[in-house]
Amino acid sequence: MIEINRKISRMFSMLGQRGSCGYALSDLATNNNRILCMTSDLCTTSGLDRFNEAFPERMLNVGIAEQNMIGVAAGLAIDGYQVFASTFATFASMRAVEQLRSMLAYMKLDVKLIGMASGFSMGFFGNTHFSMEDIAITRAIPNLTILSPADATETVKIIEAASKTNKPCYIRLTGSGNMPIVYSEEYNLEIGKAIKLTHGNDICIVSTGSMVYQSLQAAKMLEEEGLSSTVLDMHTIKPFDNDSIVCTMEKYKLIVTVEEHSIIGGLGGAVSEVLAKYKNHPPLLRIGVEDIFPRVGDYSFLIEQCGLTAEQIKNRIIIYMKNTDEVLK
Repeated sequence: MIEINRKISRMFSMLGQRGSCGYALSDLATNNNRILCMTSDLCTTSGLDRFNEAFPERMLNVGIAEQNMIGVAAGLAIDGYQVFASTFATFASMRAVEQLRSMLAYMKLDVKLIGMASGFSMGFFGNTHFSMEDIAITRAIPNLTILSPADATETVKIIEAASKTNKPCYIRLTGSGNMPIVYSEEYNLEIGKAIKLTHGNDICIVSTGSMVYQSLQAAKMLEEEGLSSTVLDMHTIKPFDNDSIVCTMEKYKLIVTVEEHSIIGGLGGAVSEVLAKYKNHPPLLRIGVEDIFPRVGDYSFLIEQCGLTAEQIKNRIIIYMKNTDEVLK
């Protein structure tokens, strides 16, 4: 276990989620000879150079063949290995979805599929490499745990937690390099349990991945407007922490979901499904990528284009609260 402190969280921030993922896997593999890593010709991009140097006999590159990678990973898992297989999220969740469903989830095999560069991390590579649909796709697959760390430090925590299970997992990595820090001190992470980062009385902001930091900044801006916000880090998309949402229903004027993902079928959809079971609940504002293919640009341009900066999140919430009669009652 890597002990978290301010110094190491800064290092992880500079490495980004991919580099931190590779660092965590190298650390775990030192004491666990069952751990094996795979890549589809993306060793360096996956942050696995450190692992490859330390454990070359446990690092497999199958080439640009994501579907085959899942099949090989399944066979190795049956042989007793715990496999961490990494590729771009768009290929992991779409190109290899049949293999993910039938070979891993259906068979309940101990493979952790790491979807790198989800959301808009690929920038100028364009919509073929953006992954705005992966939560919606993977969330519908039975037996599959879905994890979405808020920053590079939480990526390490997620990898450690996933390694303690024998279940198939999809681990969604978002954000760009030099990722903003959410966690700089040691904390407890439990799969399936959201983390409350701030305590407020007016609004509950439920966020995941890269949008946790943006939500925290938006909450600070809302405080200046006289609105106090609770921010939840929903690092586990499945199994979903229904209780954390049910607890918000009587306390807050508004529930907001924020995600670097389509508003269809993602975090907002999961929260909607919980609220739909109850007659009385606060209004829900879903903030994410609208039903579009965005114009190509760098990461910051894409985030702003889709209304996902802290300032834009704050403005959306204020406008919604002013214009929604249900909220004003």
